[in-house]
Amino acid sequence: MHVTQLRIYPVKSFAGLDIVSAEVLPWGLAGDRRWGVVDLNGVPVTARERNSMLGLTAEPLADGGLMLGGGTGGSGSPLRVDVPTDASPIAVGHSRQGTALAAGDEADEWLSARLGGPVRLVWQPDPRARSVNPKHGGLPGEALTLADAGPLLLTSEASLAQLDAWTDDATPPLDMRRFRPNVVIDGDEPFAEERWSHVDLGGVRFRVTSHCDRCVMTTIDPDTLSRGKEPIRTLAKHRRRDGKTWFGVRLVPTTQGAIRVGDAAQAC
Repeated sequence: MHVTQLRIYPVKSFAGLDIVSAEVLPWGLAGDRRWGVVDLNGVPVTARERNSMLGLTAEPLADGGLMLGGGTGGSGSPLRVDVPTDASPIAVGHSRQGTALAAGDEADEWLSARLGGPVRLVWQPDPRARSVNPKHGGLPGEALTLADAGPLLLTSEASLAQLDAWTDDATPPLDMRRFRPNVVIDGDEPFAEERWSHVDLGGVRFRVTSHCDRCVMTTIDPDTLSRGKEPIRTLAKHRRRDGKTWFGVRLVPTTQGAIRVGDAAQAC
């Protein structure tokens, strides 16, 4: 097996960014989900509620800042956002996070124009302050960005091919982007990843912490942003247990290093 795709999401719920290599930190891939969007009360805002977030882009800059782009509201021009290291903390509702640093009025106005309502862009200054929930397989000392439940998500092309085979013939093949993985492997057999305890990607070892339950975000087409019934409808027929549907596995790094597209994937 081999790594066929690496992907980061610099801002939680924005469109992802394909990369050829990534530094692996204790809390996940460098540049992944250190930024998020909240409402004026600090409640996280995601593409589950605002599909248009999936049409926004964020390009990481060398100094840690972002170049925001996309969307149909506002002037249409991109916006550079610097890391708000000197900002005062504000309360946020991300679980086990407590506070984050506000990116500032200009970023807030840019985002609010594109999302059709007042929101704020925030930055997580220290991922070590947020732990992986034990309910999702976290162990003491394991850290997390603003991702939902695990530092990385791995999916398999073999599993997606099986899901496509189960899906109605009239439905176009599903795009892996719907599942928002960080790592995609070619796989050896469908859903074999759910039986792993660890996986080595290149020279970095990861522990499989939990299987990933899927939500309504997978039903949003990543290009048109329209919402349909797949893949939840088919997952519910073939991959339903405990009242949820499942696709992909969450990983925690147990060593550090770098991984690249083309690296061998060795399960154990």
